[in-house]
Amino acid sequence: METRTKFLRDFECEVRAESDDERGKYITGQPVVFDSMYDVAGIYGETIERGALDEADLKDVRFLINHNTDMVPLARSRNNNANSTMQLERVEGGLNIRANLDTENNETARSLYSAVSRGDISGMSFMFTVRNEEWTDLDSDYPVRHITAIDRVFEVSAVIFPAYEATSIEARADAQALESARAALESERAKAEAEERAAKREAIKNILEGKK
Repeated sequence: METRTKFLRDFECEVRAESDDERGKYITGQPVVFDSMYDVAGIYGETIERGALDEADLKDVRFLINHNTDMVPLARSRNNNANSTMQLERVEGGLNIRANLDTENNETARSLYSAVSRGDISGMSFMFTVRNEEWTDLDSDYPVRHITAIDRVFEVSAVIFPAYEATSIEARADAQALESARAALESERAKAEAEERAAKREAIKNILEGKK
């Protein structure tokens, strides 16, 4: 069974606390943003391309704080149906969410709503796996990874430090995460070099066969 690496990406974006008679109190924001460049531990840049969510699995997505998977979700989208406490919307710039909060019975939800209302929390993030990607500038000191297709979105989070990409924070705090980022880059470079050598061998073969 294939195991895909899960990634976290944070965004400084407009997160709003709102309310109305029909839905009560809720949070809106954009946890996924296309066409922005992220620095991955100073090793490479990364962008999520437009259309990367077109075939993504969004069937079961939780709403958390700071990716704390041990906490009780504050909202959840199940097949994005009308009864879900979180609604997801694919838009031109990424993915928008609306999470209905039970501020009457959940102290954490009440605290989050207050923090967003005051502007103390202003970022969002998401946890996902990648289906397809492309690399450019592999022969440079700072190549770029282009995520062209996201496989699955597991959760979205309100985050306290959106100015720092989650991968960079993890890499500074976790040597294994840093090594994983380096290994991913070296693997792509090795693959590109192997393809280049194969192409040169094929070209030489064609030239020699043409002389016979």
